[in-house]
Amino acid sequence: MSSQCEVIGKQAAGAPLGFFERFLTLWVFLCIIGGTLLGLFAPEAAQSVGALEIAQVNIPVGLLIWVMIIPMLMKIDFSAIGEVYQQRAGLGVTLSVNWLIKPFTMAFMAWLFLRHVFAGWLPAEQIDSYVAGLILLGAAPCTAMVFVWSNLCKGNANFTLTQVAINDLVMVFAFAPIVALLLGVSSIPVPWDTLLLSVVMYIVIPLGIAQFIRSRLLRRGEAALQTQLARIGPFSILALLATLVLLFSFQGQTIVAQPLIIAMLAVPILLQTLLIAALGYWMCRQLRVRHDIAGPAAMIGASNFFELAVAVAIALYGFDSGAALATVVGVLIEVPVMLWLVRMVNNSKGWYERNQLQN
Repeated sequence: MSSQCEVIGKQAAGAPLGFFERFLTLWVFLCIIGGTLLGLFAPEAAQSVGALEIAQVNIPVGLLIWVMIIPMLMKIDFSAIGEVYQQRAGLGVTLSVNWLIKPFTMAFMAWLFLRHVFAGWLPAEQIDSYVAGLILLGAAPCTAMVFVWSNLCKGNANFTLTQVAINDLVMVFAFAPIVALLLGVSSIPVPWDTLLLSVVMYIVIPLGIAQFIRSRLLRRGEAALQTQLARIGPFSILALLATLVLLFSFQGQTIVAQPLIIAMLAVPILLQTLLIAALGYWMCRQLRVRHDIAGPAAMIGASNFFELAVAVAIALYGFDSGAALATVVGVLIEVPVMLWLVRMVNNSKGWYERNQLQN
């Protein structure tokens, strides 16, 4: 990897957990409360925003989604793909878990818990939508926050960049087919036109814009890129929180009527996160991958690109859908769970490396 890419990797993966990121769960809770109250006492305001659509795309939300995603996609360095061979074992684990295992285990968890275990307590007309939301969440592995998790578990910066770059490249081509396959298996109608439009709107176009801005900034030097990323980073989280307020304003009546829905949706997401993290970590250990590679390899699969999942859920099923609510629950539990997993990875380093010494 070039010296420039190495600097990018160290700075991107070495960035500390910012103020908004550190308390993301708190902000999400406050947005849930604020959005729910708005939906209960001023539903006409949220409905007015929801009516601003073109080709089934809500304009205010579309803009918010781009503000969310573009700063994160600006961190991606596709030149890192050239390092695939050096870390082929760790990357093999990443790709296998993210694209051959994770979407399907999430679909199974959704089927098990939402169609069977909790079916009696969920509104029957929304179960298909809840399942679709979890499928969208499972098919969107992490892109941006993995830099933070990698840093906290002392992961290799260059490997983190490489796996994120490859993961995003795969996502452009694999996200829509996998989602369509799993929706079909779950007997949920597949709106192909909206799904493909969502991929273009929320992956292809933002990725192109982000990489264009990144290349322009890099002409002025690495410091210029890092300065701009630091400036615009908080706007990404603020846009996410504003979207959540709108989402929960549409869900206010449902949440008040059945407050346990969020807890029931959280169960399969939590179990999925723990399963995928453990599987990725164990596979790396079996392949005798270095610990600083195993950490980020496990983290990228366990966490989700929830910004994309929220955006596509809104585009496919609408603001007031169970799918949108299910993806938002993923935001709610991700930060505390991932912080706990980081601690587990760090505390188990001695156990992990004993396996390598014995072999």
